[in-house]
Amino acid sequence: MDRLQFLSTVRVSRGKGHPVEEIDSVAEAMAFLREWPVGRRGPVYRCALNCCAAAMAAQMTAEEARRSFSGFARITGLLVEDRLTAAAHLASEETAAKTAVR
Repeated sequence: MDRLQFLSTVRVSRGKGHPVEEIDSVAEAMAFLREWPVGRRGPVYRCALNCCAAAMAAQMTAEEARRSFSGFARITGLLVEDRLTAAAHLASEETAAKTAVR
């Protein structure tokens, strides 16, 4: 498996009438973020972009970049979650919380 491949797909939609896009890697997330309107590039956008750049430079894992990109998508209302995606997100958050407690 490519080190820049996401363990789980981030599904996003740019709005009603637009298809759901499946973002499977750091490179795809970077491409998506580069297309984001300049006027809407706030701190959450910059965080996701910086995390993806760090993953490309092997300073962060692809999973950490995926979580940042997923957070960006959720906050901006782009994230498309089905039950399976929501359950995976919850499990990922629980694992991160358990790791932080140790």
